[in-house]
Amino acid sequence: MKVVLAGAGAFGRKHLDGIKNIDGVEVVSIVDPVTDLAKKTADQYGVAHVTGDLDEALALPGVGAAILATPTPMHAEQAIQCMDAGKHVEVEIPLADSLADAEAVVAKQKETGLVAMCGHTRRFNPSHQWVHNRIRAGELSIQQMDVQTYFFRRSNLNALGEPRSWTDHLLWHHAAHTVDLFLYQAGEKVVQVNGIEGPHHPELGIAMDMSIQMKTESGKICTLSLSFNNDGPLGTFFRYICDNGTYIARYDDLVDGNEQPIDVTNVDVSMNGIELQDREFFAAIEAGREPNSSVAEVLECYRVLDEVEQQLNE
Repeated sequence: MKVVLAGAGAFGRKHLDGIKNIDGVEVVSIVDPVTDLAKKTADQYGVAHVTGDLDEALALPGVGAAILATPTPMHAEQAIQCMDAGKHVEVEIPLADSLADAEAVVAKQKETGLVAMCGHTRRFNPSHQWVHNRIRAGELSIQQMDVQTYFFRRSNLNALGEPRSWTDHLLWHHAAHTVDLFLYQAGEKVVQVNGIEGPHHPELGIAMDMSIQMKTESGKICTLSLSFNNDGPLGTFFRYICDNGTYIARYDDLVDGNEQPIDVTNVDVSMNGIELQDREFFAAIEAGREPNSSVAEVLECYRVLDEVEQQLNE
């Protein structure tokens, strides 16, 4: 499978690191308007073609799919652009920064029948897979999730500390991880949601602190705290309070409620969540099936985010 990667920034490189471990997949073009960065990345990963034009890359001989690791405001438009060109597409989280745009992507997927997937990586991290597998086996049921997503990001930098050309967002980007994961692990729709936010950054124009509470049909609840003001430790920490145990996931590490480690090294073929989501994307294309984290499957997450945004704008 020949694939195009759009976006040579921090997450584009994470995808390149993952794809090099997947047999039968070749990145044939890197698309980025910052030509020097694109060329440097292409040289590092042995990719021959570089361009700032996505259409040019999609038109290369044999290209069957695209992965979009571009700025959030471009995700929906570019995902539709890829499907209009007849290419399967995996778009990094978030699918869009509005419900209307997310719905447009889902509509285009239904129209074309192509594989369209969104990178909700938490579904694929082995720590969360371990919990999900026990839920599916009937061994666990979520009672409550308590989640903290904390960064120290008072300037416009990416995950590698490099300047961004766009502005990140606690709601439409970082909250999307947890909202979708809660829906996925609970196996139910959210029927009640509440969101509050702190002051906006005077230059970036975004909330630097936010809190979201959710409740499902049967009464499962989730409390999510997000901040760009937290000066360490950084990252996202998930506490699963279940009917049969408590578990804490810190990226790829999992412990029980007494901080006893749980071995998740054999949950899947890799410990790299990005690699695992990419493997799912290409496996779905090969099998002609809907992938886990398809754009249709994650749409409910964006409906919840939209409801929170409406509350915050009141």
